[in-house]
Amino acid sequence: MAALTPISRTPVSFYIPVVALAGAVAGLLVGTSQGSSFIGVVIGAISMSLIAFGMTHVSSPEKTLRWALLIAFAVAGYLFAKLPGLVIGTAFGWFFGWFTYWLYEGRYRARLAPYLTPNQVLWHFTFRVICGVIFGFLITPILVVLPLSFNAEDFFTFTPEMLRFDPAGYSLKHYRDFLTNEDWQSSLRNSLMIAPMATLLSVSFGTLAAIGLSQQHMPFRRAIMAVLISPMIVPLIISAAGMYFFYSRVGLQGTYFGVVLAHAALGIPFVIITVTATLVGFDNSLVRAAANMGANPVTTFFRVQMPLILPGVISGGLFAFITSFDEVVVVLFVGSAGQKTLPWQMFTGLREQISPTILAVATILVIVSICLLTVVELLRRRSERLRGMSPS
Repeated sequence: MAALTPISRTPVSFYIPVVALAGAVAGLLVGTSQGSSFIGVVIGAISMSLIAFGMTHVSSPEKTLRWALLIAFAVAGYLFAKLPGLVIGTAFGWFFGWFTYWLYEGRYRARLAPYLTPNQVLWHFTFRVICGVIFGFLITPILVVLPLSFNAEDFFTFTPEMLRFDPAGYSLKHYRDFLTNEDWQSSLRNSLMIAPMATLLSVSFGTLAAIGLSQQHMPFRRAIMAVLISPMIVPLIISAAGMYFFYSRVGLQGTYFGVVLAHAALGIPFVIITVTATLVGFDNSLVRAAANMGANPVTTFFRVQMPLILPGVISGGLFAFITSFDEVVVVLFVGSAGQKTLPWQMFTGLREQISPTILAVATILVIVSICLLTVVELLRRRSERLRGMSPS
């Protein structure tokens, strides 16, 4: 019976309830999919508390027990729901094996300050769990759209073939429709004609405004800043309505230039904010040194200021591009049929003829946005290194 002697390093009263709570959450997910969430919660909590107690009170090596749990969950998932169940069961088996010993061995405190109280440790992880739940809530719709865009049928739901991971249930036909359909291609061309031009205007005006507002002697800086970033704060429908009435009077309603100006106005606040943030750590003595050497203001700007604030300028330009490329409300007000952009075409498709091609387009836009935001993050880190705010 020596093999059953408890060797727990953490009180059972602590890690067993926590593992049971995690099991209840997992049971809720599985039970809800089967139409019985309450039974899933009860079974998940009880089974995981018993498994955790048994794993930590047996003298077998941790690695062996974790592999056994993973295999058991994988087999149970396969018997319960075939291939999808196998994938989910494997994930659950790995997580609960790691989570149980992470708590039992006290590894959760390994990277925390030793003087933290139990309540501080609890809040440390509770805060991260809350952030993770919010992130999951925000990212789940995107994770649902991505696989649905490969649906072989003209449905907005997962077919039985897709749930079984049957290759026959997946197809690229919606992507082919996007690449061959004239309506979609026309809207894509319009977006690619409007967004770059609007971005160029946003970067030009926004950068100049940010440099001017960064000067200490600039009068009414706060009021001017509030006006310039107001398109970011004011509800978009109000801005769109105001632009519509103004453009109708000056003759820009329904023109390409009018849509470009409208999108530029929406992108300028992003450029101002990012460039202003970059200018916070800018050493103005460099400008004075350039002036002492005989450089005029234009030369000083392009040879001294611009290289140092370039990451902020590019970041603002990328945000302005994303704003213009994804915008639909303003273009509905100030554009015409000749300026139908990609988001406008998606909106029309949802309202008039529902087609899964919209999911393929949404997937492409999500991937493009992720790539652009990755570039923004890399530029932000480079800007910090240039300003000496980050060691590497």
